[in-house]
Amino acid sequence: MANSLSAKKRIRQNEKRRMRNRTRKSAVRTQIKKYLEMTRQSKDIEAVENELRITQKKIDQLAATGVIHKNNAAHKKSQLARHLSDIKARIQ
Repeated sequence: MANSLSAKKRIRQNEKRRMRNRTRKSAVRTQIKKYLEMTRQSKDIEAVENELRITQKKIDQLAATGVIHKNNAAHKKSQLARHLSDIKARIQ
């Protein structure tokens, strides 16, 4: 256990940030699942593309705040875009 006041404060801050980051990550994971489910069920490509934009924006926000690394965010966005591209290729 920490002895100094500053160390105790740092522990409190870290816990708050951990919980905030955990909530944000969970929200993005839910958004990704929503997007993937939409790609499986929806026949409307425009709606799916709009959902992809929303999902990518949320991933970018995570990277901007430092919750995830920028390369991790780029990788996730690329995977989602590739998924949509594969679907479009199968339709045409």
